[in-house]
Amino acid sequence: MNPVATYPMTDRERQNLSQLAVDYNQVAALPDIWKIAAERFGDRVALQAPHQKPAVKVTYRELAEHIHVFAAALQSLGIKAGDRIAFFSDNNSRWLVADQGMMLAGAVNAVRSSQAEMEELHYLASHSGAIALVVEDVATLQKLQAWLEDLPLQFVILLSEETPPDHLGLKVWNFTQVLARGKEHLFVPVSLTREDLATLIYTSGTTGKPKGAMLSHGNLMHQVTTLGTVVQPQPGDRVLSILPTWHAYERSAEYFLLSQGCTQIYTSIRTIKKDLATYKPHYMVSVPRIWESVYEGIQKQFKEQPANRQKLIHFFLEVSQRHLQARRIAQRMDLLNLNPSLPQRLIATLTAAMLTPLHALGEKIVYQKVRQAVTGGEFRQAISGGGSLAKHLDDFFEIVGVELLVGYGLTETSPVTNARRPWRNLRGSAGQPIPGTEIRIVDPETRRSLPQGQRGLVLIRGPQVMQGYYQNPEATRKAIDPEGWFDSGDLGWVTAQNDLVLTGRAKDTIVLTNGENIEPQPIEDACLRSPLISQIMLVGQDQKSLGALVVPNLEALELWAAGHGFRLDLPIERDSHPVVNPTLPLVDINSRSMHDKLRQELNREIQNRPGYRPDDRIGPIRLIIEPFSTENGLLTQTLKVRRNVVMDRYQGMINEMFA
Repeated sequence: MNPVATYPMTDRERQNLSQLAVDYNQVAALPDIWKIAAERFGDRVALQAPHQKPAVKVTYRELAEHIHVFAAALQSLGIKAGDRIAFFSDNNSRWLVADQGMMLAGAVNAVRSSQAEMEELHYLASHSGAIALVVEDVATLQKLQAWLEDLPLQFVILLSEETPPDHLGLKVWNFTQVLARGKEHLFVPVSLTREDLATLIYTSGTTGKPKGAMLSHGNLMHQVTTLGTVVQPQPGDRVLSILPTWHAYERSAEYFLLSQGCTQIYTSIRTIKKDLATYKPHYMVSVPRIWESVYEGIQKQFKEQPANRQKLIHFFLEVSQRHLQARRIAQRMDLLNLNPSLPQRLIATLTAAMLTPLHALGEKIVYQKVRQAVTGGEFRQAISGGGSLAKHLDDFFEIVGVELLVGYGLTETSPVTNARRPWRNLRGSAGQPIPGTEIRIVDPETRRSLPQGQRGLVLIRGPQVMQGYYQNPEATRKAIDPEGWFDSGDLGWVTAQNDLVLTGRAKDTIVLTNGENIEPQPIEDACLRSPLISQIMLVGQDQKSLGALVVPNLEALELWAAGHGFRLDLPIERDSHPVVNPTLPLVDINSRSMHDKLRQELNREIQNRPGYRPDDRIGPIRLIIEPFSTENGLLTQTLKVRRNVVMDRYQGMINEMFA
């Protein structure tokens, strides 16, 4: 029995921690680290926003000064320790200044994207009890003005330089005005402890009303002082920032990376490819969807090569796949065979050795060019979280030498609880716990601890677990038991070396009429191996078989159709089409024959995944042309599918599938 997977800091991890990370253990609250960082890194660039107009560079000394001045301005406007401030903005170089200025003044911010629905922002501001509002720009403020009178707001701050509107009945300050005011007022230090509340981060609200996770300074400082056991950045290392700054994952990663003297460069979906080549980052905090997009782009480039070169590329990829599989077995790093017999290890070692020269040739001819094109050539690691990374992505990027360190956690755990290490990057797992964290696997019904290796509900305990849900004691009691164990809602198991392997969400489980429980995520990940599939969501609760809503990769699908002797009749006009023989017969993309062909393609991928069962096969499918996105509300801000929203929107289609 191994009911609890505990993880004290190892000697190797202790040696890897920078002295600065050790020094931060003496810090009382998060804002105190910026003075230390300013003294240590001075004129080194902390924040760089090349696409902001005008472009911005902020040194560590300037960052600490701006935070201090912003806090003084808040105090002059009447903000006291414990006051709530609603903070609605997306990524920009002033976000951190405002965030840490609020905390330095002792205030608690309730954060969200400026792109969120007006009703959600109203709820967050009202529920949090905010007495002030900080927003990205005038456009955001105008979106909110209908309900400003409903709240006890004392003032509004814009992070932009725009002229503040004067018709709202509220005093509105722009960023420059706030800093000018702060310079005219003496800052009064606020006594903060690690038990003090720092921020309210509301859950995405995929079901019901959002709940405000109460994260303390101690919760966030745990991330700053322990993430150095996962990656070891050096002062001056470049970090590309693309995820929402307000989200727990990006936010804690930024606090840590900036505390170590890195330069953070802001990018976006539109500019990321150019920025990777221009700024050659060393690190990037990311989600699986980003790597899916990168993978699709690489595959598209492969297909544009001459036929002979395509064959050569696929030859090297196949050889390297066999090489890495053998190497994993030899090193006891194959998740499906963590304890190979001695003969298996000897055979694997011999196989890996025999294939090494060909893999090295593939590195010289193909892989190093891929890395240069994708990452700029100086990339060390990406920390991927916010969802599971499909096996084909894990394999491909290991082959080409782009190291992805998958982490795991939730908003309620500040968020990181587990992460793969460079020296133990067990593909398919979410990694070992970070120091101070305990993982316990229990039976979902009885809550009894399960033996090591057996799947159950994942419980978490550690210094990063939230204080509770704001003004929601009932939800807090359901989430955290009297012994401090947080119910993650995830299913998984733990290896003998304490690696956490996730198998799905407890609440996402699809139960078929034969009683079989299906975890959709691993099957969806397998389907995404197909270049024909851009996005997919399984359905089938209380049905005889699984079904699937599929967002196809139209360009790949059209070429695939041409290869099978027909053209696709699409219900929409596209800006560009692959070159397809116009004499081929037209087939409706939503025809039964098309569905049958695509279903066969999906089920081939599903049957090739480890642990395949007949019930995993997909029955009816329907194609959806409009991608799931944050704009249409079908993805969360961290690019996870909002399953209940997709179900609601396409309920009629789903009912028809199973009619």
